[in-house]
Amino acid sequence: MSAPTHTTDPSALLGPLQELLPEWLAGRRWFAGKGQRPPRVEPVLTDLLHPGDPALVQLVVRAGQPGHEEWYQLLIGVAGEAAGTPDEDAVIGRTAGPDGTPRLLYEATADPRLMSRLLAHLAAEDADGRVECHRLPGAGLPLGLPARVLTAEQSNTSVAFGDRLMLKVLRRLVPGPHPELELLTALQRAGDVPSARPLAWMQTSDAFPAGRTTLALLQEFVPSRGDGWSLATAQAAECVTGDCASVAPVGGFAEESRALGRATARVHTALAHQLGSRELDPDEARALAAELTGRLEQALDEVPELLPFARQLRTLHQDLPDLVDRGHRLPVQRVHGDLHLGQVLRAPHGWVLIDFEGEPGHPLHERRRPRPAVRDVAAMLRSFDYAAHHALFAERGRPTTRHGGRSARRAAAWAVHNRRAFSAGYAEAGGADPRRSPVLLRAFEADKAVYEAVYEARNRPDWLSIPLAAIRRLVHERPSAA
Repeated sequence: MSAPTHTTDPSALLGPLQELLPEWLAGRRWFAGKGQRPPRVEPVLTDLLHPGDPALVQLVVRAGQPGHEEWYQLLIGVAGEAAGTPDEDAVIGRTAGPDGTPRLLYEATADPRLMSRLLAHLAAEDADGRVECHRLPGAGLPLGLPARVLTAEQSNTSVAFGDRLMLKVLRRLVPGPHPELELLTALQRAGDVPSARPLAWMQTSDAFPAGRTTLALLQEFVPSRGDGWSLATAQAAECVTGDCASVAPVGGFAEESRALGRATARVHTALAHQLGSRELDPDEARALAAELTGRLEQALDEVPELLPFARQLRTLHQDLPDLVDRGHRLPVQRVHGDLHLGQVLRAPHGWVLIDFEGEPGHPLHERRRPRPAVRDVAAMLRSFDYAAHHALFAERGRPTTRHGGRSARRAAAWAVHNRRAFSAGYAEAGGADPRRSPVLLRAFEADKAVYEAVYEARNRPDWLSIPLAAIRRLVHERPSAA
């Protein structure tokens, strides 16, 4: 009896995949339609990146409910029984090979062998096919490093290669220039900026039906003590329970927050120098206010708990063009776009900002649009507030915004202390002191809190009180950065 062959014809997989993928996609964290009925799936691009057993197949599909389809990238492993397979969680399904032998279809990012082959494919800089691989000048790509998929990613899938490289496989594809590649390349040109160095990328050719589209980004790997969220919530929990290492009961994380403010200002300064900045004219300021109000109106339809604050929130938005009409400067530039404590890493040499692609799910033109830098600052200040409430939740076993009791007072004080420290650090490193622009800061912090309210209403209704408490504070006070 002859040995089974393992030639993989990607087109032969399309039929089985169209049957298997709808249910499988509906359960992926990065799929926008999760929780709904299985989507319709239409293969658009298929390519054999590596033959053999296991084989690596790249697939782009249009998937979703009729009228709401989006582009998604899948990396699929195809293996026989003798090849060995990853965990069952990665399995998409089973089919038969051309010789009738059973073949397993699975999520290839879970297979270190296939990820190593994908890295080699990227390093080869093949730009002649339907999928192109490009490397930045001077970027070295060491091969043979052990691959492991990172578990923290939500909207994409990240794979680390030793402690040298990190590959971000984009899942929900958006045609056009990718914001993260643009911004990281600009920061690399600036030099000495707290961000990861970009190395290479993979994209479709112009022949792709949606036009040139980025598929994956390769960056230097940033070794770290952890992300800002895990470090901040651990410190906040110590303060809430009265076990802070510092003398002041709310002091432990303040120096880190101040350093993070400095790192953020350095990134903003570099982006402004590399990609430019300008001031909004009165008509543009009114358009910005209308954009914020439009998001608010959509949120009001979905979260009726926001209705008592609607009039005051609209006034916050109108304050922006009023400021410009009175001669106040409102500069805009490219910014991070989705900055929070989970988007920063504490490297040995300081804080590093990561994930510059903007808010997932927003249109590309919005993510690439110049914005006031204070928008990033406001988002980070909201993140400190969430970290404090997360610590209080861990201590009490439920989300709460009630200020009674020693632990609640400590949580509130921790948030104020670290918000002030971040703002001070931002100003120290040359950023515009957000505490001197309370109208701008309040408008963007309120916009972020409205966004949070919609998220909580959809996903964690018990946590809705947290952004609502912030909105109540913002519409009834004229606060500083604290």
